[in-house]
Amino acid sequence: MSTNPHSAGRSGLELSKFRNLPVILIVAGAIGAGLGVAASGKGVTQFAFSWLLAFMFALSLCMGGLFLVIVHHLFDASWSVPTRRLCEHLACLLAPTMLILFLPIAILAKTIYPWMRLTNPDHAVQSKYPLFTTPGYYIASAILFGIWWLYSNRLRYWSLRQDETGSADCTRRMRFFAASGVVLFALTLTLAAILWMKGLMSEWYSTMYGVTYFAASIWVTLPTVYVITLILQRTTVLGNLVKEKTYYMLGSLFLAFTVFWAYVNFSQYFIIWNANMPEETFWYVLREKGTWDVVGKYIIIFGHFFIPFVMLLRIDFKLKLATMLPLAAWAWAMHFVDLEFQIMPAVHPNTILTPGLLSDLGCVLLFTGVLMIVFIRSLNRHPLYPLKDPRIAEAMDVYVPPAAEVSVTPQGAK
Repeated sequence: MSTNPHSAGRSGLELSKFRNLPVILIVAGAIGAGLGVAASGKGVTQFAFSWLLAFMFALSLCMGGLFLVIVHHLFDASWSVPTRRLCEHLACLLAPTMLILFLPIAILAKTIYPWMRLTNPDHAVQSKYPLFTTPGYYIASAILFGIWWLYSNRLRYWSLRQDETGSADCTRRMRFFAASGVVLFALTLTLAAILWMKGLMSEWYSTMYGVTYFAASIWVTLPTVYVITLILQRTTVLGNLVKEKTYYMLGSLFLAFTVFWAYVNFSQYFIIWNANMPEETFWYVLREKGTWDVVGKYIIIFGHFFIPFVMLLRIDFKLKLATMLPLAAWAWAMHFVDLEFQIMPAVHPNTILTPGLLSDLGCVLLFTGVLMIVFIRSLNRHPLYPLKDPRIAEAMDVYVPPAAEVSVTPQGAK
């Protein structure tokens, strides 16, 4: 294995077959978004909500990447060594790429959030001061991106530094950022979900909303990392570093978060419905109207939980491409539907089947293309795996005896 950090592990020309895909996605997405906005009859409002949905979809992948990097260092795992650098690149999309993509939301915030247009805020908004104020919204958003930039940037910086020096200090630095970062990750992700999605209906109360978005974010990131790792291994970029245990653990975590997502969503519904408080139940009442009732009771319950759960129960299915690749595509589709259920009733209260659905899908494709360009550029600029990770030999199933066990051959002996 090459030890030159400036050349080893690069993706190089192996990814050239994908160079046109981001552009195709951007063009197709822009056309779809334009047609959907024009046909929806809601103009700027439809565009703003579609852009928000795409942003939250992309944010979930980036935050999922950051979480997987953090837990890698917290648990000192070996199976995740081959995927660590990929997750670092996903996390680094948070800033400046996602910050730039957030600008249309910041500009159209008054179109998106009704509480920003209130001249006399009601009790529900007043009780959420100072967060649900215009200055509070922008200050909180800036703080979120600042924290995400700091941790994603520093974790990758020390990771790349480790490639050059192999110093134990780099490992200690990454563990320090992971230990403090896991707390800030939970706080910032929760605040982002409340500020940018839950704030669409400012009078709603739920203490579990941040957890539901967290569960969905990690759930959709795991199959994404699975597919990216598979592509890079099949193009011989990762060589012999990726073993079956990497795919098995990704599949197992995918199953675990399938159950966890179902648990927290059901818990939120069960507690709110049994408490029967109008400031909480109205959110679900709105989503039991028209076709939203079908989405919530059938598509999400069976598509987001039962189908993945049953397919992932078998151990061998986690290693079969015929199972995991369609399941990854299914996960992206279900995450899209879940975000539709979370966001779009605020602008389309009776049905999901509107021309705006084309705009939503178009914006998601556009975001995907933009993020792919930046992600592939990062792959080509840096080694694809941590060259001097202390667990790299264990990840490759290679036994390296401790120095004390190495026999020293006497000088002159043959």
